[in-house]
Amino acid sequence: MSMAYEEYMRQLVKPMREELTRAGYKELTTEEAVTEFMENAEGTTFVVVNSVCGCAAGLARPAATQAFLHAENKPNQAVTVFAGQDKEATAKMREYFGDIEPSSPSMALLKGKEVVHFIPRHEIEGQSLEAIFENVLDGFNKHC
Repeated sequence: MSMAYEEYMRQLVKPMREELTRAGYKELTTEEAVTEFMENAEGTTFVVVNSVCGCAAGLARPAATQAFLHAENKPNQAVTVFAGQDKEATAKMREYFGDIEPSSPSMALLKGKEVVHFIPRHEIEGQSLEAIFENVLDGFNKHC
């Protein structure tokens, strides 16, 4: 890939990354960062697998940010990896999801290293923002 293309993509996705980091999500951009974080994570962790698609922009990111900002019961930490952009980090995070099929965007709530609530793309795409928000909150309320 050309350097111009890579720079274009970095600039294109910058606001998509910032939408989550402004809401308090820690961005994990390398395989090493994912490993270090997950091996030291305690309690509950909410993971958003970010994406450039329309359902990420209009549904997944808004639901994830609003849930994390406004939930009474919150996970101990919230992190994000960006599918298609930080490929090694995303692949490493998906290892922690076990046998769950890769899906972008998606959201996972982990207790320790065990997935206790998972929202795949097919539960995001075509759903209302409110339904996704409620799905996230349901996971938080049951497990946090």
